[in-house]
Amino acid sequence: MLAADVWKYEFTPYGNGDPIRGEVVYERDEFPEDLSEKDIELHTAPATRRHMLDFLAAIDGNGRPVADIEEGHISSASCILANISMEAGRALEYDPVQYRIPGDAEATALLKREYRKPWVHP
Repeated sequence: MLAADVWKYEFTPYGNGDPIRGEVVYERDEFPEDLSEKDIELHTAPATRRHMLDFLAAIDGNGRPVADIEEGHISSASCILANISMEAGRALEYDPVQYRIPGDAEATALLKREYRKPWVHP
């Protein structure tokens, strides 16, 4: 891309938000070493990099990262429960304290999978 070819973006949030404008930053231009990294997933590199920087900043500041393990668990569990609901063909209620779906042994059984040998579920 030539210096004169500057790509820009504009996003206007729904409602009363002010427009957000800026210039596009291509990660491949900023981090050319990504192009020679073995097995890198270029489409995920920017997110991975920013999550790592946020994680390190949280350590330095003795805080919580934006995407901490609790948020990851909630996101994963929501998707797993949605998939189980689709497979079962019915709505489900989940008990996060007992880690089960009350009154639905069939759906509760789908919450865990058989481990590969020699691993066993505790």
